[in-house]
Amino acid sequence: MAASQESEGVERAAILLLSLGQDEAAEILKNLGPKEVQKLGHAMAALKQVPRERVEKVIDEFTDQSAKGAPVAVDNEAIKAMLTKALGDDRAANLINRIMQGGDTAGIEGLKWMDAPTVADMIRNEHPQIIATILVHLEFDQAGEVLKGFTERLRNDVLLRIATLDGVQPTALHELNEAMMRILAGASGNVKKAAMGGIRHAAEILNFVGQQVETAIVDNVREYDPELAQKILDEMFVFENLMDIDDRGIQLLLREVQSDSLIIALKGAAPELREKIFKNMSQRAAEMLREDLESKGPVRLSEVESEQKEILKIARRLADEGQLQLGGGGEGDAFV
Repeated sequence: MAASQESEGVERAAILLLSLGQDEAAEILKNLGPKEVQKLGHAMAALKQVPRERVEKVIDEFTDQSAKGAPVAVDNEAIKAMLTKALGDDRAANLINRIMQGGDTAGIEGLKWMDAPTVADMIRNEHPQIIATILVHLEFDQAGEVLKGFTERLRNDVLLRIATLDGVQPTALHELNEAMMRILAGASGNVKKAAMGGIRHAAEILNFVGQQVETAIVDNVREYDPELAQKILDEMFVFENLMDIDDRGIQLLLREVQSDSLIIALKGAAPELREKIFKNMSQRAAEMLREDLESKGPVRLSEVESEQKEILKIARRLADEGQLQLGGGGEGDAFV
């Protein structure tokens, strides 16, 4: 159900982008991440011709084309031009190859467009230090999924190297990309090393590997360096840590979270956390949420964890923007 709703949403977004024209659509794509751009690119390429009636359901006002009763014509060359304007020649070329011809992409940047099992298969035989350097360039959730694809011994080694990595020298990064058959622009000997890796980075990746894998890795790090293991745990932020956010922060967070997502996420939450959420909603909203939780049937644990991760992403974003404090900071006024 959730998957079909997501597919429908992606298709509608693709139709909207195709209706806007290349320049406007390119400006939108510039603000999206690799995963979103890839999904939209695939959806646009899959469309053949969009009937006027379909366009009317997606957009509030007709574009010039739909107003004339014409369908939205899907032109592969237009898609290529749009992606190139949004991403630049190199990144667009990688993505276009995967979408149009299904070809592989090379280099660390190209890995961002691939699924985690494929990435794990490609790099599992590299030296652990190289793997660690690659993973710190990926999104946390993707890196976590890749890490889960390794043997226990390898993922323990790699995570430890990530936690103790204090940066990547441009020359080393350049050599790594050459090994991955990708040419890097802008890396030179007089550029400061990139601030990647470290305890926070390791903790962020562990947030996405699941409880069982997380425990095994942290135990392994603890054997090597108990203090380092504790520092990683201190940096980790899991769903139950929402209890540490003050009331005003919870209220801000709830404004950003879809009700369907919240219902599924709370299915796996402790009673104390549920009550904290309820008390920061209006009485009517809290009653409706309670009823929805009671009427909601069994939900797969993987689905619960997925929705919890999405909410945690929102919390981290708000924290990065300075709108809330993840560690608490005094109780604010709750809604009544």
